[in-house]
This record gives sequence, C-alpha cells and structure tokens, in this order.
Amino acid sequence: MISLFQQIKRGLGQIVFPKVCVCCGRENTQQERQLCSFCLNKRFEDANPENEWISGDSLLPDGVLAQHALWKFDKGGDLQDLLHLLKYERLTKIGVDLGRKLGQRIKKHSKLSELLNKREILILPVPLHFLKFRYRGFNQAFKISEGFREVWQKCSICGIKDIVREKNTRSQTGFTLERRRRNMNGAFRVKNPDILKNKLIIIIDDVFTTGATTFELAQTVLKEHSGSVIILTIGQA
Repeated sequence: MISLFQQIKRGLGQIVFPKVCVCCGRENTQQERQLCSFCLNKRFEDANPENEWISGDSLLPDGVLAQHALWKFDKGGDLQDLLHLLKYERLTKIGVDLGRKLGQRIKKHSKLSELLNKREILILPVPLHFLKFRYRGFNQAFKISEGFREVWQKCSICGIKDIVREKNTRSQTGFTLERRRRNMNGAFRVKNPDILKNKLIIIIDDVFTTGATTFELAQTVLKEHSGSVIILTIGQA
C-alpha cells in the first residue's frame, strides 16, 4: 500500500514539476541528473578531439604535465548558461553531471588515462576565498570534482582547509593576461603539505581561459611538492 502511494505521489510530482533537462528543456529520463543524455553527449564541441596533452595553445609551466578541457566554451551560449546556473543559481547537480562527464572523457584519452591509472591521485578543486564561499554556500569546482570522483573512484579530494585561497580576487573578465597574473599572484597557500606527498595533483575548475588562476595554484602546490600537476576543466575559452 505504501509502495502504491509512493508511486502515485511520484507520478503526480512529475506532472506538476516535470523533470526536464536544464539545458534544452526536454524531458530528462535520467534519475538524479539535471542534464539529458543528448546535451551531455552531443550538444557541445569537444575541446581536444585528438587527445593531445594540451587542449588549447597555452605554454604549460614546468611541472604541469597536461591541460585538458572537456568542451569548447561558447561565450553567450548554452555552456556559459549552464555554468551560470551552477555558480549563481545553486543548481549544484549540474556540476556533478559535468564532472562525471569529464571523468568519462578522460577514460577515452589514452595518454591521460594511462597516467591516472598508474598514480595515486589527489583532486584539487580551485579554492574559493572564504568570503565568497560563505556568500555562495558551495564551491562549483568541488561539485565538478565530486562527479569526476564518481568515475575515478580511487581519487581523493583535497579538504577545504588543506589548500586555501587567501586573496579575495576580483572577477578577471576583461583583464589582460598580465593583469590576470598580477591579480592572482600569491592568491593560494598550502596549509597541509602532507596531503601532497607521492600524489599526482589534478586541479579542477570550470573554465580555462589564460591559465592565470590554475597556473598560480599549480606553482603554489609545486613549491611544496616535487611531483606533477594536471589541469582539467569543463570549458576551454
């Protein structure tokens, strides 16, 4: 009887609040997901179809082995809208969906997949300053990291107090490359270097533009740890 009641309640809920994809608005049959299979698999353009070590044209600093983005960033398009919904409308499951897709994509990148399978991995979501975290209530890079870890289950995620953002930087939109670098200089600090020992560090963020943020974080980590870093993002601007 309880089971029948639950089925009726679920059915009425789907009528009143239909489960639709937040990207295209079509019916979404995937339970606990906010993006439909079409949008996850076919809507966006692969940023690194040839599976190169770099998905853009940036020069990587010493110690950064690879930089890979899932999709090309479409300024003013659907991907930008998705990331806006994630960051500012608190639709955090979008981040998990995107992170899961990023993890699945890395499984198909033979070079990176082989590297990740050989090493002990620490996922490092780009930290938010505590004031921004308190205002927003979550870190979008952490939500992406949760989805990534669902695919790469042997990974651990860096704790929020282990590596922190001490500098409350402004948005870098419209900044030149040099100003972006100055803006990020000294932004991060490693408070618990022990977590880095013998780990391959995977920095995860939403969008890679010039690399100013992720490169600064990578250099901060590498000063405390003689290993190596990989940068993974959802978008490649």
